[in-house]
Amino acid sequence: MAREAVRRLPEGTLSLWKREQAVLKARVVDRDTEAWQRDPAFSGLLRVGGLDVSFVKGDSVSACASLVVLSYPKLEVLYEDCRMVSLTAPYVPGFLAFREGPFLVDAVQRLQEKEPHLSPQVLLVDGNGVLHPRGFGVACHLGVHTDLPSIGVAKKLLQVDGLENNALHKEKIRLLQAGGDTFPLTGGSGAVLGMALRSHDHSTKPLYVSVGHKMSLEAAVRLVRSCCRFRIPEPVRQADIRSRDYIRRTLGGPGPPAQGQERSRKAQRPKTCLQGGSEEPTHSQGPRTHPEASDPGAQEQ
Repeated sequence: MAREAVRRLPEGTLSLWKREQAVLKARVVDRDTEAWQRDPAFSGLLRVGGLDVSFVKGDSVSACASLVVLSYPKLEVLYEDCRMVSLTAPYVPGFLAFREGPFLVDAVQRLQEKEPHLSPQVLLVDGNGVLHPRGFGVACHLGVHTDLPSIGVAKKLLQVDGLENNALHKEKIRLLQAGGDTFPLTGGSGAVLGMALRSHDHSTKPLYVSVGHKMSLEAAVRLVRSCCRFRIPEPVRQADIRSRDYIRRTLGGPGPPAQGQERSRKAQRPKTCLQGGSEEPTHSQGPRTHPEASDPGAQEQ
C-alpha cells in the first residue's frame, strides 16, 4: 500500500483532525463485547471482514478501496466489494483514517444496508488501532464509525511512546520461534499498546496487532493468528489481492474507470497463492456460490 509524501494541508485542518480523534477516542471500547470473543474456539463467529486500499502505480490519488467478507473458520470468500476512489486528502502520518477511512466505512455500510446477512462480525484492518501517537489509529476509526469490533494489523512497527525498532526489539523478534509466539509492545508510559505476533511458522517477520474497538488484545491476537494461512491474515490478504487485481483489470480496459465504478459480488472463490506462500495471486478460478453466502439464516444467533 504505497502512500504519497505529506502535502500542505489547509490551515486549521490538522487541528480539526486532532480534535475529532480525541472525541472519537473516548468512544473506543478495549474489552470483549461479544460472546464469541470469549470462546476459546470463537464459537458463534461466522463472518470476518478484511479492509484494504491499493493505489494505482505512479498515482497517489487514484486507488481501489476493498472490503471482503470471509466465512469463519473456513476462510472462504463470501462477498467482495472493490471500488475505484479518488483520495483527495493528503497522506499525513498519524492521520491515515482521514484519507482512506471514509471509503472503507462506506463499503461496510453499503453491505450492512443491502445484504445484512453477509455483514462481518469483526473487521481486520491493514493499519494500527490504539498503537498510535494519539491512541486512535485507522482501525479505531473504522470500528467506532461502523460500531463493529475491529483489529489493527500492521506489518511494520509504529514507533510511538518509546517503542523503537532497535537491537533489543530485533532480539525479541529473533526469539519468536514458532507461529503463535508473541511479545507485548509496552510503551515508555507502561501501557501495553499491542502485541508482536509471529503469525506463521514459515514467516520470520512479525505482525503488530493492536485493539481497534470492542475487543480485548488477547482475543484480537488469537483471532489474527487463527486467520493466518500465510504471514498476513486471510481477510486482509484477500482484500489486498482483490483490490490490486481489480486495478489491473479495470485499467487494462478501454479507459480508466470513473470514480464510483465498482465490483460487488458474492462468493467469488479466493484466488490461490503461488507455491511457497507468495502473496501474489494466480489466475482467478472464477465465481462460486458458498452455502453461507445465500442463506440469511447463516447470521449469528
